[in-house]
Amino acid sequence: MAVSGQPALAQAYQCRMPAKVSVPVIVPDGPVQRLPVTGYTLALSWSPEFCKNRELRGGNRTQCSGSNGQFGFVVHGLWPESRRGSSGSWPQWCPAAGALTPNETRRNLCMMPSPALVARQWAKHGSCMTRRPKTYFKVTRILWDSLVFPDMDRLSREPGLTAGEIRTAIASANSGIEPENIGIDLDRGGWLEEARICYGKRFRPAPCDRMRFGAGDRSPAKIWRGL
Repeated sequence: MAVSGQPALAQAYQCRMPAKVSVPVIVPDGPVQRLPVTGYTLALSWSPEFCKNRELRGGNRTQCSGSNGQFGFVVHGLWPESRRGSSGSWPQWCPAAGALTPNETRRNLCMMPSPALVARQWAKHGSCMTRRPKTYFKVTRILWDSLVFPDMDRLSREPGLTAGEIRTAIASANSGIEPENIGIDLDRGGWLEEARICYGKRFRPAPCDRMRFGAGDRSPAKIWRGL
């Protein structure tokens, strides 16, 4: 199945962000876990599915109202992983030396269109990777800008679509990324919620473990187009 690609920038079509933003206060939802970092996951949320029935919710208006642009894939977060942690355990909520500023928050909103999401990803995950928010988001943008996505509208219309075909379409659009490096998360109804790119410690694509791989290749899949 041939699927044409488009730059990741096109996923935030006509992105228009507010001139000023504030940095929300983030309250940890779990314990501090200092673990050695052995790899990373770039989690990419499929915005049309996330925004279904959230268009008017205050916390999601930047991403979902349509007044700030139309979004396809957006970055959910860049997450450090650790093989030494128990199942479901990873580095998180490390004490941060640097503070996230309103300017740094705003400059990332076309990639992560929610001030609360930007603040939370730094506090929970970025703080365990680097001392400064600026460095964390710079690395995240480099990975994000390197990606090309298939034509998701066309892919959504394929009869009998499976998670494996979504995986293959993303891999085919990106040299050096194989289907085994891509996790696909479907909701209970089979709708695409998230794609995950798995990386090793040096940010080279690496096989996803079972938890990150998600839906099996034969799992029936659907893609909501936001109509």
